[in-house]
Amino acid sequence: MAQVLEFKLPDLGEGLTEAEIVRWLVEVGDVVAIDQPVVEVETAKAMVEVPCPYGGVVTARYGEEGTELPVGAPLITVAVGERPTSGAGSASAEGSGNVLVGYGTSEAPARRRRVRQGRPVSGASAAGSGEVNGQGAVPAVNGQAAAPETDDGPVPVISPLVRRLARQNGLNLRELTGSGPDGLILRADVEYALRAAARSGAAEPQTPVPQPTSTAPAPRPTATAAPGEIRTPLKGIRGAVADKLARSRREIPDATCWVDADATELMRARTAMNAAGGPKISLLALLARICTAALARFPELNSTVDAEAREVVQFDRVHLGFAAQTDRGLVVPVVRDAHARDAESLTAEFARLTEAGRTGTLTPAELTGGTFTLNNYGVFGVDGSTPIINHPEAAMLGVGRIVPKPWVHEGELAVRQVVQLSLTFDHRVCDGGTAGGFLRYVADCVEQPAVLLRTL
Repeated sequence: MAQVLEFKLPDLGEGLTEAEIVRWLVEVGDVVAIDQPVVEVETAKAMVEVPCPYGGVVTARYGEEGTELPVGAPLITVAVGERPTSGAGSASAEGSGNVLVGYGTSEAPARRRRVRQGRPVSGASAAGSGEVNGQGAVPAVNGQAAAPETDDGPVPVISPLVRRLARQNGLNLRELTGSGPDGLILRADVEYALRAAARSGAAEPQTPVPQPTSTAPAPRPTATAAPGEIRTPLKGIRGAVADKLARSRREIPDATCWVDADATELMRARTAMNAAGGPKISLLALLARICTAALARFPELNSTVDAEAREVVQFDRVHLGFAAQTDRGLVVPVVRDAHARDAESLTAEFARLTEAGRTGTLTPAELTGGTFTLNNYGVFGVDGSTPIINHPEAAMLGVGRIVPKPWVHEGELAVRQVVQLSLTFDHRVCDGGTAGGFLRYVADCVEQPAVLLRTL
């Protein structure tokens, strides 16, 4: 017997609450396999193809292209054939193995969990009985209603978020009967139990499977543009940037210090490196190498503030973000373990992430988790800036353009390659002496790259 399973928009990354449908990859009536991408969505961080954890026939799609859906809203429903009850080595016993933040399937449990009697079912459960209008109950396994079983192993739950939802509300998952395949506990099961508890045990009406016409999110109120005005919605990347910058300004008491540095020797060192053969070394990679060396000396700046606990959290690894301007807006990809990379590795990773940013293929994991940011605003032809800290980090190093300027070198006036460096920092994590020491060390390395040999 086929059952209709509803697949909801999963949590696609840290802090993301909604996504916009860019392109449907399947039509109603198409047959989809487990983990086959079914829709391409744009979040505030990246373009993502969302795979479906069910295999079967698509029976409904929710939302047109361009529609913005909140996390947890239905995406599609899939009619799934009855799973075989025997054959441990069969393909159906294999989980999808897909791990996308917020959902994913895993290897099926060794034995099927039985359905308890006397419990009304949610929409997803009712659909599993083969009745789309939600009437009727889930049939018992092998045609028999069995008594509850005691299982000392982990309870199969569709995602860590569902497990956390139950834990936060003091709900014992062992007291629930999962309505998913093999007794898998779905979010709908947990929500049903919470609603039932809130109603003090009152019987809850059976919920029908949502219909496509009733699941579109309510349109947000919009103001009418006055003559001469052009209104652009703050959504997607632009909206995420606006929210993050506003939050940084509200929560972080930042300060900025800056210094001019003679970058002539750094530019000569880069020229010598690239003349020696092998992959070309980028200037950004050298600045990143200097940055990680400075953070090793001043680790206070590689931290964040836990305001709720009133603690400064210091990190032992440097995950270096770098600001990149793309056609889709400003993004800050993150180079993981930048402190452990040499100049060649940093150059390659910067190039890879920059290209992914331009094509809109950065994953949420590549856009989150940074501990410090390097901002090379010199590419815009400006000398200096007081950038806003990338919340929740504690500092950002800014680099202006490198231009020929008069400079006193070895007691004589000369034309040198000069750059302005700035450091914006969270004054809660350190005082001005630490920030000034960090920036001075960076400037010394720019002026005399041999200083770095002490830490290589």
